[in-house]
Amino acid sequence: TSRSNVEHTTEEIEDEDRVIVSDMKTSFVPVDLHPPPRPPQRRKRDIDRVKNGDTIAGNNTRDLDEELDNFVGDYYPEVEVDDNYESSETKDYYYSEKEGEATSFNDKYEDVVVEKRLKEESAGTREGDAFSIFINNTEAWLSIAAEGDTIDDDEMPDFHTFWKGEGNVRSIREARARIMLKYMDKSADPCQDFYQYACGNWAKRNPIPKDKAGYDTFEMLRESLDSVLRELLEDPIPSKLDADDATVKAKYLFQSCMNYGNIHVSYNFPLNNVIVTQHVCYIVFILPVTLCLLFDQTSLGLPTRDYFLQSANAVYLEAYKDYLIKIATLLGASLHNATVHAEELIEFETQLATITSSSDERRNFSELYQRMSVGELRTLVPQVDWRRYLSIVQARPVNFSEPVVVFALQYIQNLVVLLSKTQPRTVANYLLWRFVRHRVNNLDDRFQEVKQKFYYILFGREQAPSRWKNCVTQVNSNMGMAVGSMFVKKYFDENSKNDTLSMTQEIQRSFRELLNKTSWIDDETKSLATEKVNAMSLRIGYPDFILQPHLLNERYKDVVIQPDRYFENTLNILQHLTRVEQDRLGNTVNKTLWNTAPAVVNAYYSRNKNQISQFTGILQPPFYHRFFPRSLNYGGIGVVIGHEITHGFDDKGRLFDKDGNLHRWWKDEAIDGFHQRAQCLIDQYARYTVAEVGMQIDGINTQGENIADNGGIKQAFRAYEKWLRLNEEEDETLPGMSATGKQLFFLNFAQVWCGSMRPEATRNKLKTAVHSPGKFRVIGTLSNSKDFAQVFNCPPGSPMNPVNKCSVW
Repeated sequence: TSRSNVEHTTEEIEDEDRVIVSDMKTSFVPVDLHPPPRPPQRRKRDIDRVKNGDTIAGNNTRDLDEELDNFVGDYYPEVEVDDNYESSETKDYYYSEKEGEATSFNDKYEDVVVEKRLKEESAGTREGDAFSIFINNTEAWLSIAAEGDTIDDDEMPDFHTFWKGEGNVRSIREARARIMLKYMDKSADPCQDFYQYACGNWAKRNPIPKDKAGYDTFEMLRESLDSVLRELLEDPIPSKLDADDATVKAKYLFQSCMNYGNIHVSYNFPLNNVIVTQHVCYIVFILPVTLCLLFDQTSLGLPTRDYFLQSANAVYLEAYKDYLIKIATLLGASLHNATVHAEELIEFETQLATITSSSDERRNFSELYQRMSVGELRTLVPQVDWRRYLSIVQARPVNFSEPVVVFALQYIQNLVVLLSKTQPRTVANYLLWRFVRHRVNNLDDRFQEVKQKFYYILFGREQAPSRWKNCVTQVNSNMGMAVGSMFVKKYFDENSKNDTLSMTQEIQRSFRELLNKTSWIDDETKSLATEKVNAMSLRIGYPDFILQPHLLNERYKDVVIQPDRYFENTLNILQHLTRVEQDRLGNTVNKTLWNTAPAVVNAYYSRNKNQISQFTGILQPPFYHRFFPRSLNYGGIGVVIGHEITHGFDDKGRLFDKDGNLHRWWKDEAIDGFHQRAQCLIDQYARYTVAEVGMQIDGINTQGENIADNGGIKQAFRAYEKWLRLNEEEDETLPGMSATGKQLFFLNFAQVWCGSMRPEATRNKLKTAVHSPGKFRVIGTLSNSKDFAQVFNCPPGSPMNPVNKCSVW
């Protein structure tokens, strides 16, 4: 079973589908245990017409344990149900044996041994192929081997001097000035194209690495952080620590990931044996009630349903089929049977695509959410024995009165019809394929070479990343609190945590002031909105328990990690995380629970917790430095804070009240005023065309992030202006730059979004992402800012100071 989102996760880690039973997602979601009576088929409603007091749960994927998020998540989340700050570019964490020898796009798929085996297999049909292309009767073909494995240290820039505390006020400011000037194109007119002015030399200075689909500030910061985490994981284990220590387990997991040369000795077993040991994985949605299961539509093996349904995407569908065939043959299937069955699977998944809804169709929660009992679900979908199914999944008796939440009833009803018309062999193969795709990460370099070929076509990535990068990501994804503990103890400056908390409170005050001056909201709605801002809880840096060894060890006490058994380690972690999530069923939600790994470069807002989270990894330049002028910090992390606050009042966040409950708490006139202003932004961003690929931005799908960007920069600038009035004597400039403090504020904001992306990745981003491309996050936001136009003296009617501007908050 598969979870409903991430993301992309906080770390933006690429994860693949986990589907073991019928093709629908099963998640945890809190609901009222005593739902009101409802007819068997409930009519879809618009949330703005729901009667007062009818509260329903929101789908906040960020409340799931971040380790579970990153390890067992969906490959391509269709709906980003939580609001994070960073770009939603697909991350590629797959390694090659040597960085210098990484598979490039035109390398052959198979080595000589594989080719020889395929020729032998194609001569006849092996036993078992008649049913499944994944039944593995030759155990050696599931071995995870890397004969003669050696690893070369990469030559990478020393991005991580920040974490080592090097420099003083003068040296840090001089270095920042050099970097900002290096990326700028001073020949550009800031009033014509501020992105070109701020980032015009970025691409020339920072060509996209071969192992990436794109390269931007976030990616650079991740490299900085990952290199530090690598050092921590490679440090010798202190003699005073035993194997039960959580940090020791993290180091062992890293060692096992790097030590592929030994794994093939112990792990020669059929894939179907592995499937039996897998458990079901869920999402946890938090409300101050009780957790129950949620069913949703499946994700697909390509980024969106359009990749299956539109003829213009035929090249990607063919690459996907080729990928499936190559993986199947590596697992021991004959080439003939792999091809035949792959065509059946592609046809079946195309049929699945036709019954799924697009992301635009899934923006209104009221059209998704249906609360019911197991018995009611049986009435609506009688083809499935739901009580038996749920009893098996949860390993306990389930009765018909227990609550569930369904986010895609029509999909489930169409699915059972599709399944009844499909050969059982095809369904079984498809479920196994979904499992296999997720396990490719844990197999040897032959599988990574096949993956790389597919990724070149899909995203334009020319080379797979080196092994250590993948291993750092895997460990931080699965044992993030243990990694965070090592990182915080050695590198994190507590002053930055306190400073950021103070800035957050200042920017909250700024939003309240802007809200009070807003004329299109009635007084009652405005009062409730003010209560929501005041009630926002803050999580900054890391949870305190990670610095207490006994509590940290308790978190991972049931996880057995051995330094030479990577594949088994990954299964142990999966089983542990699944047990933890299943044990939470029926429990009251704990809103204070902190589950996100601290050492990540991101921040987010949780709608149904009404909570802002900022993590240690983002508190580094260009977002923050204690020696920066305040202008840079407000233009960096300050805008991030304002962005997350505004998410509480974007097109989705505004539906949730101060306690995180979803119900109608706005007056009609306020709702109408919001829609009018949001439509202005939708239309504005829909007019932007990415010239490199000739595609327009989806103004509807990106509206939430665009609202947050526009509101965030306004709040942060207001807070900075207030700080300036109280600190007139402070030096707000940088050495060698003539820019004023206020100009530096906007320049730093813009340079956060410097970056470039390969055309294939750009197309995918425009089809799937909820964030606008970086260039248009700068141009779109600043062209709506009266403050920006005044600071840079842009004449009315110029591109960066249009007469007609859009503003929600």
